[in-house]
Formats: sequence, C-alpha cells, structure tokens
Amino acid sequence: MSELIVGIDLGTTNSEIAVVRDGRVEVMAVSGGVRLLPSVVGIADDGALLVGEPARNQYVLHPERTVRSIKRRMGEATRVPMGEQDYAPQEISAMILCRLKQIAEAHLGRPVVKAVITVPAYFSDAQRQATREAGEIAGLEVVRIINEPTAAALAYESSHKGARKALVYDLGGGTFDVSVVNLEGDVVEVLASHGDNHLGGDDFDHKIVEHALEHLRVRHGVDAGAQPMAMARLQRAAEAAKIALSDQPYAMLSEEYLLEHEGTPVHLSLELSRDDFEALIEPYIDETLAAVHVALSGAGLTVSDIDEILLVGGATRTPMVARRLEQELGILPRGEVDPDLCVAMGAAIQAGVIAGAQTPTVLIDVTPYTFGTGALAELNGETYPYCFVPLIRKNTPIPVSRSEVFYTVIDGQEKVDVTVYQGEDPDALNDIEIGRFTIEGLRDAPAGNRIVTTFSLDLNGILHVSSREKDTGLEYSITIDNAIARFQADDLLQARERVRTLFGEDAGASAAQPRDEAGGRRLRVEAGALVEKAERLLGGAGAEDAEDLVNGIEAVRDAMAGDEAELQTAMDALADLLYYLES
Repeated sequence: MSELIVGIDLGTTNSEIAVVRDGRVEVMAVSGGVRLLPSVVGIADDGALLVGEPARNQYVLHPERTVRSIKRRMGEATRVPMGEQDYAPQEISAMILCRLKQIAEAHLGRPVVKAVITVPAYFSDAQRQATREAGEIAGLEVVRIINEPTAAALAYESSHKGARKALVYDLGGGTFDVSVVNLEGDVVEVLASHGDNHLGGDDFDHKIVEHALEHLRVRHGVDAGAQPMAMARLQRAAEAAKIALSDQPYAMLSEEYLLEHEGTPVHLSLELSRDDFEALIEPYIDETLAAVHVALSGAGLTVSDIDEILLVGGATRTPMVARRLEQELGILPRGEVDPDLCVAMGAAIQAGVIAGAQTPTVLIDVTPYTFGTGALAELNGETYPYCFVPLIRKNTPIPVSRSEVFYTVIDGQEKVDVTVYQGEDPDALNDIEIGRFTIEGLRDAPAGNRIVTTFSLDLNGILHVSSREKDTGLEYSITIDNAIARFQADDLLQARERVRTLFGEDAGASAAQPRDEAGGRRLRVEAGALVEKAERLLGGAGAEDAEDLVNGIEAVRDAMAGDEAELQTAMDALADLLYYLES
C-alpha cells in the first residue's frame, strides 16, 4: 500500500484511531495499552494544553478550564469557554484530532495526513461539515466521512457471506441512532436511519446525578447544583457507578468532603441498585425503541425481516439495552466486537479500501455458550422454581464477569442451593447442569435476604462462580474447569492468536514522542494531574490497593525531577493501576 489513511471515531465520551496494516486492523494504544482517548480538553495552570486523560483528571478540580462532550455542540454557531478563551466546537474537536494524529505518528513512525472520520448516521449536513472542518484544522485531509453504523457493520461483517439485513443500534456517550443495514457481498447499504443527537450515556449519568442531588437535599438539606466543583465530582461518581452497574447489581456513590454547608463538611455515601438505575433511564430506552420502529418503517421492513442486531457504543453495555431489544425484536443482539472500538475499526477498514489495502477479517475470542443459574420466577404464567437466569450470554467476549442479585424466598432461610447451568432454555432443567454448591449459615432474616451471585469466565475456559450474602459477606464459590471445552481447540487457538496479533503487539507501545521544552513541561503537568487523581482515590481504596497507589505516586514524583522517558514509564504504570481500580 503506497498511501497511509487512518480511521478515526471522534466520539462524545472517547475517541479512537485505527489503521489497516498487513491486512489487519490496529486500534492504536493511547498509553499503557489503553485505546480509548477521553474526548476531554483542558488548559493547565501554566497554560499548557491537556487532551485526554490528563484533562479528564483536571475536570473535577477545574471544570471552568475543561471541556467535555463537545460532540453535542458540533454544527452549532457557538463559542465554548475554556479558561480565559472561547473556542468554536470545531477547534475543540481539532485538539482531540491533533492528539490522535500524534499518537498515530508515534505508533507508525511516519507522518499521518489523511483520515476517514465517522459521524452518527443522524448527523445533519452542518454537523458533518463541522467535523470535516475540525479535521482540516488538525492538519488532516478528510478523504471520507462515513456513518458510524456503516463503519460498525464493516467491523462486524468484514468477511460476511450472503445477504442479511441488520439493525445497527448505536448508543454512545452523547448521541443515538439506529440504522437498518443491508449486508451483501462487499456492500454495506444503509436503508434507513433514525435517532437523536442529544441522547446517550451522558443522559444516564445526568439521571444518577439528579438522584444524588435529591439525596443530598433530603439527607443534608443542601443544594449542590450551584457548586461547579461538587457537580464535577458528582458527574465523575455517576459515570463510575453507571459503568459498575453494567456488571454488578449495586454500586456506591462515595465522595468524602463533597462540599461544606454552614461550616460543616458534607459527605456523599449512596448505594444505587441496578433496578433503581434502570427505572431512572427507562424513558430513554423507550425512546430508542420507538426510534427502532421508525427506522424499520422507513426501510419498508418489519421486525421479522431483521436477521441480526449489532450493538455499537459504550452505553450499550448497560444490560437493560440488550434485554429490551431481545424482548422487542425476539433476537439476541450480537456484541462480540468491542462496542467502544468497532466504529474506529470499521473506519480503518474503509480507509484501507480507499488506500488499496487488503481488508481484514476481525475475529474476537468469545464464549459460544450461555451460562446462568436457576431461580424461583414466573414461567408460562405460573410460579416455577427452576427458571433459567442467564448471567453470561453466548457470543460475549472473554474474559468476562457478570453479577446478579437473588433473594431468599422464606423467612429464616438458612441455606441457598446454587446450581450452574449451560444452555438457552427458559426451563433450567432442560439445560445442562455443570456444577452446584450450597451457601449455608445465612443470618436469620425475613424473606428477601439479598444473595449476590457472580460468574467469571476467563480466557482458558474456566468458569468461577461465587455467591455471597450481601449484608454479612458470607461467601461460597466453585471453579468449573473447561467450561467452553466444546469450542473446537484449533478454532480457539486461531481466535486467540488473531486477538493477540490484532491487539497485543502494540498493546504496550507508548504514544510518547520527542518533546521540546514546552512538551516536557506539559508532561510534568499531566503527571501532576495524574498524581492528584491517585491521591483522591486513596481514601476509598483497600489496604493492598492503597499501598500500590502510594508506591505509584512516589514513583511518578521521583521521576518528575529526572528523565522524561522514566517519567512517562512511571505515569503509564500509575495510569494502568487507576484504570484497574476504576473498572
């Protein structure tokens, strides 16, 4: 290939950049193997520009100098304040694109001047033009702007055979659109689209923030809504809770010294259940499902004409999304390609086609089976004690961990039998039992005592199942070896090798580049912001994690006085630790 063209997903919450090399898609690492660049821009104390994680770290301390979710403002004739200056949305987006361009040039070792950039299918002409202008400001020739559903379909179906009609459900951080797509040969044709450019995961966060604000008003008699720093911290806590609730039935919103009220510090400590969270966001999900039917009508199709549902966008990790889509359309959505990365991967495939590259096949290691347990519930209109409750669905990328809460059914229940099944039948007795254990010695409590069950499936096909009594911490577990042994060994090895080749070769590559004096100062500003974030997490960390955090903080501080390469290495290590603690 004589020409280099990259693919970019310029997202509301995160952005990614990818390229096709040697017939494979590479989503380039931002730092320490992390491929998501937070779409946040800020100005540091000394006037240095911060883009990505450093800017996101600064947001809770200086929201007035930081801009997030700029994608929602694209196409507007407006200016956005950041520090002492105002910027057009295109300029803020261009700063993100510049950082992505730097990452790619460091990764590839050559200049990057051409790109394919994706936009929501429901973006207007003004929004598309603003995106093109942002690319031009960043020094990129935008050779093509393509719709995100088209890019996602390319990533899912880069080697599809035959003709199929797919529904692409794209729920990102700030935008939503649904497209009906015809897949045939090498052609991905969008038949109809519908959506909302101001509906996404940010709105889910906002609902949690509103819930927390109401709690503060009732519990402490204080209104935190008028305090920018408190609101920024609530925003961060809400986003972390939303992510946690994708895998866990409960999440804590905990912020010490959130603000002061009448000379007294106010702390936030609020538990949010997945059920309560889903009740908060249900109207938004209903809106997306209404849009699904509008898109189907626009394509002249019915639900029965759809062969598959493709999930795109980080907000689709919310379990309610897949569950409601399955209920509405009768099809289990596909999700084996990372919903955060598939748009950038598809953009890179389109860029490769334009540049004359051989297009790749995207293969991800997944579980071919559904795993779950049995519970007392309603089946066919009657109460039945062996209803199958899936925790890990087939075609889920591995490794994966999922949790759900169950309840005792009688007063004073002393034990709970946990049976592990593999299958798809709503009647667990028709599925395959692969293990069981019993939790004994439960506290004397009325019916409804909460039991949290967790299924974890690792890359080696080993399923770990544990259950604990939520109020006491009493826990029992079982390990089931070779839970996916029926997956053909050769296919599994080939899939793992492709995953390793696709993501592993550059997973640890640093996006650092030669720096001048200003660049060195900026690196130290970023290091200071990273240390501040780590210090904020210290209060809520366990003893072992706190020790690791202290060691990481000291390593960064020691390196700030020395070589920039050593500082970058220390920062990457601390960033990896923070990513682990927050995930």
